[in-house]
Amino acid sequence: MTQKEALEILKMGKNAFVTGAAGSGKTHLLNEYIKYLRENGAHSAIGITASTGVAATHMGGMTIHAWSGLGIRDRLTDGDLEDMEERQYLWKRFEKAGVLIIDEISMLHHFRLDLVEQIVRSFKRNGKPFGGLQIILVGDFFQLPPVSRSGEEPARFAYHSEIWESLNLKICYLEEQHRQSDKDFLEVLNAVRDNKVSEKILERLKGRFNKKTEGTVEPTRLYSHNMNVDAENDRELGRVLGDIYEYKMTDSGIPNLVLALKKTCLAPEVLRLKVGARVMFVKNNFEMGYANGTLGMVAECNSAIIRVKTYGGTIIDVPLGSWRVEEGTRVLAEINQYPLRLAWAITVHKSQGMSLDAAEVDLSQSFEKGMGYVALSRVRTLAGLSLKGLNNTALQVHPEVLEFDSQFRADSEEDSEEFNQMSKKDILLAQKSFLEQLVPNQSKNRKIKIDTFKETRKFVEEERSLEEIAKIRKLKIETIVSHIEKLLEKDGGLEIGYLKKEISSAKFKKIATAFAKVATKSEISAEGSLPSLSPVKSILGANYSFLEIRIARLFVNR
Repeated sequence: MTQKEALEILKMGKNAFVTGAAGSGKTHLLNEYIKYLRENGAHSAIGITASTGVAATHMGGMTIHAWSGLGIRDRLTDGDLEDMEERQYLWKRFEKAGVLIIDEISMLHHFRLDLVEQIVRSFKRNGKPFGGLQIILVGDFFQLPPVSRSGEEPARFAYHSEIWESLNLKICYLEEQHRQSDKDFLEVLNAVRDNKVSEKILERLKGRFNKKTEGTVEPTRLYSHNMNVDAENDRELGRVLGDIYEYKMTDSGIPNLVLALKKTCLAPEVLRLKVGARVMFVKNNFEMGYANGTLGMVAECNSAIIRVKTYGGTIIDVPLGSWRVEEGTRVLAEINQYPLRLAWAITVHKSQGMSLDAAEVDLSQSFEKGMGYVALSRVRTLAGLSLKGLNNTALQVHPEVLEFDSQFRADSEEDSEEFNQMSKKDILLAQKSFLEQLVPNQSKNRKIKIDTFKETRKFVEEERSLEEIAKIRKLKIETIVSHIEKLLEKDGGLEIGYLKKEISSAKFKKIATAFAKVATKSEISAEGSLPSLSPVKSILGANYSFLEIRIARLFVNR
């Protein structure tokens, strides 16, 4: 199935299992769907979750354990449900919810999926599976499986849950490949995935033993255990000459959610850097020119700036990163740190979801089936791989996964065929109907929007900073700017002159000049319209954020 087909199926409100090999674009598909829902007014209806903290951080959501209120429980009593129903924040969350996304489903125990379903159904007071929510499960069962704690029942994959069959999932098996372009390497990965590692495939891998990776990028070293990673990074940092600078994480919000964010964020609470240190970006920021997994070297660091030169040659003044737990437009918890970590080495577990140009992989201590596949599939080409060790477990996959995967592929073909037989009219009607179900009371929503705009206006009239307003209102700065844009449409007399101080005068002049360059007669003459941001951004480059340009736009043609 293609990404385009899968996206249209999700828009119809169908429950779905989105799967495919590493690099097939599962996360991209999710982000496109989330963007679509938000653009259509369903912000508060989306539960963005994952089975692990690391995956949840990548998605900008929270763990399914935290979102559902399940926590660390491995069973539920009537008393547990009664206690949970005392929590107002859970009532509000479930009342608004219409879509629940669970990423990295391979790492969620089968019984925990059933427990989450029980909780949601109880709160929604609806006998349908998950109380009638649209359920989107995402992941690849060939990757890392659930980990059982001592005393828990043996780990089994989520498709063994009691609720799986009742969900009537559309299987969206993504077949396109967006990471690996090397045909020989794809053959290796597919052989590992299909449990058909022949002598020919082994020889191809052995050919990468202790080989230097091609290109100018120094490879990231992948280990199975944290202790190897920490020792390697400390040792390498000690070899770099110069002063160490420390950057401490800041936080705000609900304490237990802040703690959960800190535990799962790939950026450390105390980031220790030197000029010349090898680092990896751990957050996506395509505007600035980096993504989760982008490698580089610290070119300059002091108390005022961190400047990184990527291995692609781009110089980036690293902005402070923010990780949040959000509910609709409210920020429940937030941590702030530069989105970097030392990157001479990382664990295989933490590499899941990353794309690396080069990796030095030690699988001699692999302890879990699927670990080798995850590690190998991080890189784009065979030439970007250097193997340092391989044990018997490394290239194994779970035998039952092969059987289920074959069925998933067949089901996906059927679902694709069924979708393609639908008329465009029927597809659009189904999509419209689902959106109306998610955002049923437009008049109520308009009243809420009017009230929220009035609240923002009050703080603007008090000449509060954007950061201050966002903090008080527990909203994003971008949301506050959006409110001001709407207020100015209705009342051009609103005084916002003090907000010019949000951007340096030098930057403001350059942004204003860029707007003048791209302005067209239609933009200037169209009453109430705003000039586009993207053409301005393309002129100004990576050192100007979309937020800065958007703030400056408030003053264009005023």
